[in-house]
Amino acid sequence: MNAETIKSIFSEFDHKSNYVSHSELNSGHINDTFLVKSDGNKDYILQRINHDIFKDVPGLVNNKVLTSIHIRSKYPALSEAALSKKVLCFVKTKDTGLYYLKKDGNFWNVMIFIDDSITYEIVVNEEIAYEGGKLLGEFLNHTSDFDSSLLIDVIPNFHDMSFRYKQYASAIQSASYSRLKKAAKYIKVVADLKSEMHILQELKEAGEIPVRVAHNDTKISNSLFDKDNKGICMIDTDTVMPGIIHYDFGDAIRTICNTAAEDEKDLSKVEFNIEYYKAYEKGFLEKTKDSLSPISLKYLPLAAKTMIFIMGLRFLTDYLNNDIYYKTNYSEHNLDRTKNQFKLIESFSKKIINNV
Repeated sequence: MNAETIKSIFSEFDHKSNYVSHSELNSGHINDTFLVKSDGNKDYILQRINHDIFKDVPGLVNNKVLTSIHIRSKYPALSEAALSKKVLCFVKTKDTGLYYLKKDGNFWNVMIFIDDSITYEIVVNEEIAYEGGKLLGEFLNHTSDFDSSLLIDVIPNFHDMSFRYKQYASAIQSASYSRLKKAAKYIKVVADLKSEMHILQELKEAGEIPVRVAHNDTKISNSLFDKDNKGICMIDTDTVMPGIIHYDFGDAIRTICNTAAEDEKDLSKVEFNIEYYKAYEKGFLEKTKDSLSPISLKYLPLAAKTMIFIMGLRFLTDYLNNDIYYKTNYSEHNLDRTKNQFKLIESFSKKIINNV
């Protein structure tokens, strides 16, 4: 996107500074994100929110801002300058709106950039896993007293297992004989695990695990660190909405503890990294243990298995649907992703039984 366009959009926000330059950040797969250098004492993140994916962008932005305001309230002694280095801080438009709606139908919002911060695409050691666990735990602690009913469901049924099984059942009905045959082993696994994979949803629906504010996209690249690898805060809060802590914990573990890329074909390379699991769990529980019920604590390991499974189920569903959702580079790409996730479940089950 050219400088004049970015400059024009940036000028709609009340940051009391002027555009100097910008660069695109490629950390996300859905939105367009830019780092804008200004002539003031702060730089900014300018983001276009993908309204093709997110159907209620005003609601999404409201979720992000309300959550940020609530977290800011947890640091009453910090100055504005200090807060902007610890919490996501959003900038309103010049007419006090939460976002700018361009005439072309695109929605934009602005945050203060946190200087001297870094992210990781993968966990490189136990220290990063531990600090990541603390960050998620802190986020959930800070939002534990926030009324989640004030938030919209940004992506309805996102982690709903019954919904995912219905999608899968429909795919089975329409799949080609060839793809059904190639996926037969994993179709059996999905059937065998069906009851276990509904446990968390059933506990949620029964009220035994509380619905609360959840981040819903807890891969390690959404944890922000300082130059000393100490956690700053959780970022990319587009998916903040009502949920349960198990989805957040489990999704983090799924992405952190795979020793290989999620489409690695050589399954001998796919193992569950139990040391990263222990480190992440340690940091997470340091921040949350006193506030979690015994039943919530009991089902943390199942949360990890469930979130690995749901990703495998989604890959398998897309394979049976002839690859209509995920981008693929070759005909068996989604099947390889499926095999990968189910190998991770197998490794997880063995190591958790022996170590946790």
